[in-house]
This record gives sequence, structure tokens and C-alpha cells, in this order.
Amino acid sequence: MSPSGRPWSLSLVFLLGMASEGTNCPSRCSCQYLEVNCTGQQLQEFPVDIPLDTRQLILAANNVSYLPAVELSFLADLVYLDCRKNLLGHDLDFTFIGVAKLVYLDLSFNNLIQVTFNTFSHLLSLVVLKISDNPNLVTIEKDAFANNTWLRHLDVSRTGLTFLDTSTVRDLPNLRLLGLSDNLWHCNCSFLDFVTWMMESNVHFPDADNITCYTPAGLHALRMPAAEAQLHFSCLTQLYKQDYVFLCLVGFCIFLAGTMAAWLAGICAVIYEAHASKGEEEEEEEED
Repeated sequence: MSPSGRPWSLSLVFLLGMASEGTNCPSRCSCQYLEVNCTGQQLQEFPVDIPLDTRQLILAANNVSYLPAVELSFLADLVYLDCRKNLLGHDLDFTFIGVAKLVYLDLSFNNLIQVTFNTFSHLLSLVVLKISDNPNLVTIEKDAFANNTWLRHLDVSRTGLTFLDTSTVRDLPNLRLLGLSDNLWHCNCSFLDFVTWMMESNVHFPDADNITCYTPAGLHALRMPAAEAQLHFSCLTQLYKQDYVFLCLVGFCIFLAGTMAAWLAGICAVIYEAHASKGEEEEEEEED
């Protein structure tokens, strides 16, 4: 008997149960201390029986199309999640609400369509985010990373993006590495502010030679430094049809105002001369 009065056999069963629980590992995955690796196992769904103390989960090169927010939330200590080369897409909003300690997240080579504020807003500790090689990713909302102030490495290369609002990345105080290569950037006047920020920021852009304009045709394949100069010339010096109309209208108004002023001045002069002449005549009559 143990000091508490329980049989030693019950205590032994309890300890063995704890030990077996700590060695649980998902089928077709390999596990070691705080890490679960399921790379290339042709998984169709998120694996079950992941130890709750897992810190690093690797699901790369599978066929997973959905990440269940509830199952993920059980892994509250997760800091590293690699989901590259899967079939994830459509709506990921609120998926990562329960893994607030996540520091590294790789969602590259998937089918993401958009990134909204609710996609990563709960990942307050996120440092590395890779969402490159998602050819269907066409939208990243302006405030998509507003809560990810610790973000240091962001990769959106090789996606379907044509535009990215400057404030989306400019307001990330710790950003040091930004991948933008091989996208479909539309270099119009609305994109000038972003290109100017690129030239002036201290952020490093890997593969910078492949950050080029895709449209319009006149700027196709033009690298960003040359694109900035071209956009400055065309957007800040070129006058459009409405500008000429406005200038003509302003000129006409100035001309009309000048004509009216001259006419009023002339009338005033005539009235003054007439009044002066009348005064002189009255003085001469009084003298006579």
C-alpha cells in the first residue's frame, strides 16, 4: 500500500498511462521532443492525436485543404507551423485564433485567394510569414497585417497580386525582408507611392531583379527603379484633358476678371473726370 492508502498497482497504472499519453503520435507521422513531422505522407486531412505540448508541426507536401480552428486551438504552445505545398485556400479567417504564440508560419505553394484583417490578426507574435507561390492570391487588404507588428520577414512572391497598398507594409516597424518578385504588378499612378517607398525604405528585397512591372504594356518587364522614374515623369508632369480644360477655365476667369476690373476702373475715371470738370465750371461761375 502507498502512504495515501492506494494500492501501488493503481499508481503504477496511472504513471504508465501518463507515459503512453506523452508518446502519442499521429499515424504516418514521426514525432520527437515537442515536434511532429508529417512531411510528404499524402494526408488528406489535418492529423489527429497530435500531442498537446507540440511546439513544431510540419505538414509540408500533403493534400490538406482545410485547417480546423478548433483542433489547432488545442495546440496552444505551437510556435512553428509549416503547411507549404498543400491545397489550402478560400477562407482562412479566424483559423489561427487559438495559436497566438505562433512565430513562424509557412503557407506557400497553396491556393490562397485573399488575405483579410481576420486572417492573421490574432498572431501577435508572428515574425516570419511566407505566403508566396499562391498564384490565385489577388487581394491583400490594406490593414491585413495591422496586428502583426513583430513581423520581420514577409514573402508574397509569385502570386497573382497586381497592387499592394503602401501602408500595408510601411506600418510594420520591424519588417526587414520583403519578397515581391515575379508578381503581376500594375505600374500605374496609384502604384507610384508604393514604388517610391521601396526605393526609400531600409527593407531588403530579395531577388530584386525580378520585381518588375507586368502592365501596362509600355512598362512591361521594367524594374522598379526605372519604373519609379517613368511614373514620376508621367504621373507628376503630364497634363490630362481635364487638366487643360481646367487651366483654360481658370485663364478665362482671370481674363474676364481683368476685363471687368479695367471696365470698372474706366467708368470710375470717367465719373471722376466729369465730377472734376463740373467743379471747375462752378468755381469759374462763382468768380465771374
